[in-house]
Amino acid sequence: MNNTALNIERLVSFGMHHSLISTLDAYVARNTLLDLFAIAEPYSGALPDEQLATPTEILEPLLDDAAEMQFFDGDVPALRVNFEARIMGALMPRESEVAAKFNSLWQTQGVRAATDYFYDLCITSNYIRTAQIAKNIKWLYNCKYGELEITINLTKPEKDPKTIALERLQPSASYPKCMLCIENIGYAGRVNFPARQNHRIVPVTLTGEKWYLQYSPYVYYNEHCIIFSEKHEPMTISPRCFAQIFDFVSQFPHYTCGSNADLPIVGGSILSHTHFQGGNYTFPMQRAAAMFTYKHSEFPDITIENIRWPMSTIRVKGADRTQLLAFAELVLNNWRAYSDESADILAYTQEDGQTVPHNTITPILHFDADTKQYVFDLVPRNNRTTEQYPLGIFHPHQEIHHIKKENIGLIEVMGLAILPSRLEKQTGMIAKVLTGKLTADEVKKAAPEHADWLDYLTEKYQSPLSEAKALEAVKSEIGAKFETCLEHSGVFKQTKEGFAAYDRFMAKIGCKKV
Repeated sequence: MNNTALNIERLVSFGMHHSLISTLDAYVARNTLLDLFAIAEPYSGALPDEQLATPTEILEPLLDDAAEMQFFDGDVPALRVNFEARIMGALMPRESEVAAKFNSLWQTQGVRAATDYFYDLCITSNYIRTAQIAKNIKWLYNCKYGELEITINLTKPEKDPKTIALERLQPSASYPKCMLCIENIGYAGRVNFPARQNHRIVPVTLTGEKWYLQYSPYVYYNEHCIIFSEKHEPMTISPRCFAQIFDFVSQFPHYTCGSNADLPIVGGSILSHTHFQGGNYTFPMQRAAAMFTYKHSEFPDITIENIRWPMSTIRVKGADRTQLLAFAELVLNNWRAYSDESADILAYTQEDGQTVPHNTITPILHFDADTKQYVFDLVPRNNRTTEQYPLGIFHPHQEIHHIKKENIGLIEVMGLAILPSRLEKQTGMIAKVLTGKLTADEVKKAAPEHADWLDYLTEKYQSPLSEAKALEAVKSEIGAKFETCLEHSGVFKQTKEGFAAYDRFMAKIGCKKV
């Protein structure tokens, strides 16, 4: 118990040092934590002289103590994470205080100072789980489109059997309605829903409506933020959506902002709540060069480009927001109804007597501070399926599923692969095949989904490689698979025929190639 009391005092000191709480708040935080751990009196000895950037080093022994005291089942990782949020909740400033400080900094020091404060708060509160994020495996893959970024995501461990069993016993619940709803602030969580006592948001106004800015707890890139509507309403790509994205980037010009598409297969994992994602980051897509340029007589002050990118994109650039939005609306309205059977593009099909739409757009906006122009990338999407491609014609095809089967959402569209954690172990095993330390058959038994790929790799790399060279080769081959994923997902292919199909659509909307 004395060590527990010591660590409580260390945590209170950490909170004061990082301005989570003030001197007066420390009394409340200390008593809240003592009550949580059923300890009668605080630690009264000397504290270690430490300057910790995050509270992880203090939280781990506290969580071990809590599990030993049976405050939660220590064999269930989700419950450990939830109890951690409960601990940190004792140190959090009130939601209204966070919003007030954010707005004060914005008014007095500028928007970047405001986001710096808020992002730092989310790190020091351990809402952004930096220790887990550091475990992710990342590398760059050079290809004809430039550098793609590859990440094996280890921040969300696969569920163990005990967790799965507990989830099945959970009564159905509809509160909060989803993981984005405002009601998540301070929520205690359950085994199948994360606790959010250390979660804070700040209000923003987009097209006169109330929205909120938060950061992702598992950031995939610098200042990975989520902007969500106050209303729990389904995702919809529309001219209003475009205007809201422009409103956000106008207010936060150091952030990229985009939206997942609003249809299954080509959309994100949450279609039930309107939201955008962004961040203070330059994505590979933003570096893509123009291949062809177009002009439209009704929009003289904007530049229209087909960029060199695996997913066909209509890039429109300019300083005139009104023209950019009007052109984007023209593209969207025409694309929604556009069909080109020679390119496998059908806008609608009939299923059980119902008309099913298939065309939508993934929009991505950033402000180029050097040219003082907005850069709006419109990525046409189509979610039609066939017997040959049951998961989608413009979706990673079957031969890629051993690497990536999930939807190609906004983040992947921009050139950042989020790959499943199973690949960490499998990458090492496959590399050992290339060094001669394991046979291909041994790995095929452990990971049969890679059987065909192993045959290809052993044929390509016949001489035994060093461990470093073998791992480098496997990572490069994974990068090539992701490149192919994106090419599969593009509606207009990067071929002579694909460029011609792209031009047919551009002509349909009144664009002329320069």
